[in-house]
Amino acid sequence: MAWLNKIMVIGNVGTDPEMRFTPNGKPVTSFRLATNRFFTASDGERKRETEWFDVVTWDRQAESCNQFLTKGQRVYVEGRLRTRSWEGQDGQRRFRVEIHANRVIFLDRRAVSELPEGEPPEFKEAEGTIGPEELP
Repeated sequence: MAWLNKIMVIGNVGTDPEMRFTPNGKPVTSFRLATNRFFTASDGERKRETEWFDVVTWDRQAESCNQFLTKGQRVYVEGRLRTRSWEGQDGQRRFRVEIHANRVIFLDRRAVSELPEGEPPEFKEAEGTIGPEELP
């Protein structure tokens, strides 16, 4: 029997990424991600439902997320769900489901909060062409 644990979400980074290191020196970056779903309620009112995800990245991806992601940026995250548990200060067992990302794609260049309202980001077409010998 085959098993599958995979999640793919597109949303906005809700907190600036926070990088720390394991005892072995491995970089780990975490951030929160918000996704929105818009729907019309039975009374005809337009509503928004927001889901929050805790995202964890490792190694070079952790370094990239820490360096280039900021709150408000739109990203695609792909990974697997993992449940973490610990004992709280009150002695109660706590649980948190996290996305352990194996892929994070930055979908815009600037944080949404930096853009003027109602104005989409500007993307210019590249001028000229480059040959294969000019690629790094």
